[in-house]
Amino acid sequence: MGQFGRKMGGAMGCAALCAALLAACQQPRLPAAAPPIEVLRLKADETPPQISGVCWARDIAPAVIETVTQQVALRPERRNAEGIITQSAQFETQTAQRIVQDRSPIWFKTPCPDTLTVAFVASLQRALKARGLFDMPVTGQWDAPTLSALRRFQRDRGLDSAQISLAAAQELGLAAR
Repeated sequence: MGQFGRKMGGAMGCAALCAALLAACQQPRLPAAAPPIEVLRLKADETPPQISGVCWARDIAPAVIETVTQQVALRPERRNAEGIITQSAQFETQTAQRIVQDRSPIWFKTPCPDTLTVAFVASLQRALKARGLFDMPVTGQWDAPTLSALRRFQRDRGLDSAQISLAAAQELGLAAR
């Protein structure tokens, strides 16, 4: 076989190998989205139902503010009789904010206080560390880095709170379902 044949055979072999490797590849499976944490929005003087063995935490949901930016015409363009622009239009950018949802008290299920031991917090820190949310030493203490990591974990699930929800504890494997 000539030099051309060897080069073509090598190229075709490489192409066949690449095709086989690509065929063996599969799309990586992404983890299923976590279900949102159940939150009760009650009036300021209301409390959630009292159920034996169920504990509740109260927090304040922050206000949701929307920023709207728009271009407003200050002066329209002017054209002469032939349709040629003699004066261009003038615009101004205006920005306004509006409250979409006021701050409000929220309630959510939480592990009962007797379960929130040093061992529980240490397990929480390890679980958050395994998910890349906590990079401090495991101490078993409710310190600022732990609360911040917990808030980040829960925020992705619709709860912007540093108090642990029962749903988050269950998802992290810290409480029975």
